[in-house]
Amino acid sequence: MPVITNIDDLFHLYKKRVPKMFYDYCESGSWSEQTFRENTSDFNKIHLRQKVAVDMTNRTTSTKMIGQEYKMPVALAPVGLTGMQHPDGEIKAAQAAEKFGVPFTLSTMSICSIEDIAEHTSKPFWMQLYVLRDRDFMGRLIDRAKAAGCSALVLTYDLQILGQRHKDIKNGLSAPPKMTLVNLIDIAMKQRWAWGMLGTKRRSFGNLVGHIEGVTDMADLGAWTSEQFDPTLSWDEVAWIKERWGGPIILKGILDAEDAKMAVKTGADAIIVSNHGGRQLDGAMSSIRMLPSILDAVGDQIEVHLDSGIRSGQDVLKAIALGAKGTMIGRAYIYGLGAMGQAGVTTALEVIHKELDTTMALCGERQLSNMSRENLLIPRDFAGNWA
Repeated sequence: MPVITNIDDLFHLYKKRVPKMFYDYCESGSWSEQTFRENTSDFNKIHLRQKVAVDMTNRTTSTKMIGQEYKMPVALAPVGLTGMQHPDGEIKAAQAAEKFGVPFTLSTMSICSIEDIAEHTSKPFWMQLYVLRDRDFMGRLIDRAKAAGCSALVLTYDLQILGQRHKDIKNGLSAPPKMTLVNLIDIAMKQRWAWGMLGTKRRSFGNLVGHIEGVTDMADLGAWTSEQFDPTLSWDEVAWIKERWGGPIILKGILDAEDAKMAVKTGADAIIVSNHGGRQLDGAMSSIRMLPSILDAVGDQIEVHLDSGIRSGQDVLKAIALGAKGTMIGRAYIYGLGAMGQAGVTTALEVIHKELDTTMALCGERQLSNMSRENLLIPRDFAGNWA
C-alpha cells in the first residue's frame, strides 16, 4: 500500500484505478478549462503569515455549519455519478463522512438513492436539488429527502443550461458505460473497478429511475434529463421550495456580489460561493477570488461557504480566514474514493484535517474562529470586485 501524505498522492492512485470516462468526468472543466485550473491555482496567490512564540496547545478545528457542530468546516460536495467512481460510491462516502464528523451531500444525479444513503447511515445528511421543469418530480424528491431525515437542502442555482464539457462528449459519458470496444479495453485494465461493479446492482441514477413517470429505461432517462434543466429559473423558485421543504436551505452557485444580495432576500440560510468546479461558465473568476467581495456585500446577513478548487487543509484555512463559515470538497474526496473506496475518503479527510490543524497552529491560532484576513498576505489586485 502506498504511503499517502497529501491529496495529490490520492489523485495519482485514483487515475490508475478508475476508467477514463469517469476520471475525465471528474477531472475536467468546460471549454478551455481556464476556470477549472484557476480555481486551484488562485489559492496559491494567497500567502500565510507565520507567527512564533505563541501557545499552540489545546487547538480545535471544530465549527458550526447551518447550526450543527462538525469536526472541521468541510462538507463533502454533491458530485454526480459518484457511484461510478467506486461501487456504491455515495454510500461509502457518506459512511466515511459520518464517521469522521463532517456532512455529506447527495447529488440529485447520484447512482445510490436517497433511501440507500438513509439505510446505510445513522446521522442526517444534506440533499442537493436542481430546479427542474418537472415540478411534480421535484416535489416528490423533496418529500423523499424529508422522509430520509436530511438536515439541509442544497439548491443548485448555476445549472439552468449545461456548460459544454468536451471530454464528456468525446467519451460518450453514460451510466452504466456503453460497452464499446474502447470502453471494454479500458475497463479490462481496471479490474478492481470492474469486479466491484459486478458485485453491485447500483449502476444507474438511483434518485431518478423508477421515480419519474413515463421513464422506463436509460434511453428515456437520457432524453428526460437533457430537457429538464430550467432556463426560466428565477429567485422566486426558492419560496415554494422552502415551503415544501420546511428546513434549512443552502443556495449553491453564487459567484457575484449582487446575486449574493438577492440570495439573502430569498430567506435562504446559507450560500455557497461556487462556479460548479469550473464546469459551467469557463472564463468566470475562481471562487476564492470572488469570495472577499461577496462577503463584503452580505456581511453577517447570511452564512457564506466556499466550493471549487480546494485540495488541502491550507486551502480550507485560507477560505475561513477570508470570512467563510464553511467549505466544500468534491474532487479531493472523489480521488480518495476512486483510489481506495471508503478508506480513501477517510484518508482524504484525515489529510485535510491534519493540514488544517497544523497550519492554524503555525499561524499562531488555536481556534478557527480567531482566523481572519490579518492572518493572510493577499495581493492588492486579488479580490474579484472589478467593474
